[in-house]
Amino acid sequence: MALKKFNPVTPGMRQLIQIDRSDLWKGAPEKALTEGLSKTGGRNNMGRITSRHIGGGHKRKYRIIDWKRTKWDMPATVERIEYDPNRTSFIALIQYEDGTRNYIIAPQRLKVGDKVIAGSKVDIKPGNAMPLKNMPVGTIIHNIEMKPGKGAQMIRSAGTYAQLVGRDQGYAQIKLASGELRIVLSECMASVGAVSNPDHSNTNMGKAGRNRWKGRRPHVRGVVMNPVDHPHGGGEGKSSGGRNPVTPWGVPTKGYKTRKKGKASDKYIIRRRNKK
Repeated sequence: MALKKFNPVTPGMRQLIQIDRSDLWKGAPEKALTEGLSKTGGRNNMGRITSRHIGGGHKRKYRIIDWKRTKWDMPATVERIEYDPNRTSFIALIQYEDGTRNYIIAPQRLKVGDKVIAGSKVDIKPGNAMPLKNMPVGTIIHNIEMKPGKGAQMIRSAGTYAQLVGRDQGYAQIKLASGELRIVLSECMASVGAVSNPDHSNTNMGKAGRNRWKGRRPHVRGVVMNPVDHPHGGGEGKSSGGRNPVTPWGVPTKGYKTRKKGKASDKYIIRRRNKK
């Protein structure tokens, strides 16, 4: 998919850069694979805001994605590639030989009419899924399970991918795009290829209203608030906080590590992303 630039007919279109989605399906999603999606406005069951800058936005239907790929050794045909408002990547509607339809995350270079298959030993083609223990070392992968049978949890965003770099003692070593090297059980499933829509990070909203359509409210800097509202607030004229950067609740930020020491998944990380 290419990027679209616009003539500055209005101020909001001057900086606007969008993904060209002309090749995607223009109709409604598959009704049997959708369900209702309610908004929280960032509020918990007490009605109190627990996540700031959330609210409004266009009404959405949730597309049910097949994260597990449990229909083994049954080829499926890609019927169409669709836009999904709930995620940054595109999704593909596939139909199996028995007539069943499912949505999967669309990898790059997957086209309408292509065949995809999941199994213990399948071809290394975009969209095919298999256990990590049977994949050739060096394969580019996405949709990686962290526990066998739980469904894909890693590498699902637009343009992301990981690489299988080795296997040892029942574990597969995976290098993430951040540089982190971690291990997962070899029985875990993964899909071949990189996730679609790699140009997502190069877009420009053009105006604040376009973010409001996505359900994102304004983000106000602490230094422009009053002292009662934020630790950075107050001061005469333009002041830049006068203290180390913190959240509104005083927790250090901009480099402060919040990961718990001794977290259970630490043993699966061979090399952290910030280690050279």
